[in-house]
Amino acid sequence: MHRPPRAAFVTLLATALIGSTVSGAGAAPVQVTQQAPAVLAPAQTEGVAPTAAGVGAALAAILKDPSLGPHHGIYVYDASRGKAVFSVGASTPYTPASTLKLLTTVSALATLGPDHTFSTKVVSAAKGSIVLVGGGDPLLTVKPSASDGFPTRATLQALAVSTAKALKAQGVTSVTLGYDASLFTGPAANANWEANYLPEGIAARTSALWVNEGRLSPHMAKRADSPSQVAAVAFQKLLVQYGINAAVPKPAVAPSTAQPLAVVKSPTLGQIVEYINLHSDNDGAEVMLRHVGIATGNGGSYVGGVKGVRATLTKLGIDISQARIYDGSGLTRANKVPLEALAGAVRVAASKDHPELRHLLTGLPIAGFDGSLAERFTTAGTSTGLGLVRAKTGTLTGVHSLAGMARDRSGTLLVFAIASDSVPVPKTLDARAALDRAAAALANCGC
Repeated sequence: MHRPPRAAFVTLLATALIGSTVSGAGAAPVQVTQQAPAVLAPAQTEGVAPTAAGVGAALAAILKDPSLGPHHGIYVYDASRGKAVFSVGASTPYTPASTLKLLTTVSALATLGPDHTFSTKVVSAAKGSIVLVGGGDPLLTVKPSASDGFPTRATLQALAVSTAKALKAQGVTSVTLGYDASLFTGPAANANWEANYLPEGIAARTSALWVNEGRLSPHMAKRADSPSQVAAVAFQKLLVQYGINAAVPKPAVAPSTAQPLAVVKSPTLGQIVEYINLHSDNDGAEVMLRHVGIATGNGGSYVGGVKGVRATLTKLGIDISQARIYDGSGLTRANKVPLEALAGAVRVAASKDHPELRHLLTGLPIAGFDGSLAERFTTAGTSTGLGLVRAKTGTLTGVHSLAGMARDRSGTLLVFAIASDSVPVPKTLDARAALDRAAAALANCGC
């Protein structure tokens, strides 16, 4: 959706904060006109350290907002000084919803590296026989589209052009076509998901070979029962278009000795992680989960992926001993994660020890400007967060969470996670506004 430009902005790691008073508890989420300044002042160097009492005072009224329900809490960490500052209601884990994607994507960056790419290729199985092999590219499409936006995606069209050229160079104009999606294993759908997720297109059957994330039409909800078959049929049609007669594609496993004919590569993993977190892409997160499973030697199922994520987070120094994780996207309500662990993903990504994890930060939505925060921070008491809070959102019915970072008025970089998984449905907008006020209060905190 197009938004009129509010103003130029810079990232939280190099911004200062504008002053404003945060509204008290129970403030209704009334839409207000708020404008970021034309240019934000440079960030101050770290001044007086925030205290638990100061942060608590800034948040006290907001945390009493009844719209948050009985089970809500916040965890705040001083990333400038490397220590926890404040927490309340953080002793028990929460249903994280999509903030779980932070754990999945930081694990992918840690295990594969930000420059890693995923290859979709065509190999020659025998004379006149080729196999389309999926490499787990979550953003693969049939053809380029202006609506795809950033990053630029690999396409079956480019792969078909290269394949046709290679075959014609061999004097081959007719082939049998197989398709191989065996990189990922186990059930294509997570057993912990709600029954309506697949038929309503909320999630896809995860596949190592698909186009448009398993959608039958780009940007539409309805998903294919067999994403790999749909991708293979689309590829067959493209081959015919470029002068290669290809038979109806059939499932196959490419021989390990098969010679490659053509290949297209995905965007870098860093770019994919940015896309997933900016847009809260459930399907991309599920693909990342399986890649983590493979990279850690636990296999390409969602169960193996969860094992890989847990092992990777532990190596990064994030305590997940009290966490229950069942998927990569946060779609299942069975997930339970401590707020400290959610903030921990941001904490390690901001650490000087882990520059390879920076894409987790650069992909966080910016309050009031882009991604899943584009239409947020528009209610009373949230203006101090505009352009200055970066956070991943999490939303299920009755569940709302934010996890990210803000630099306070003294120059301290605060990492935070705030959540409620007991929001009364009629209070959904009020609860979301309360989370925004809490994040904005941290940005306005000189405490």
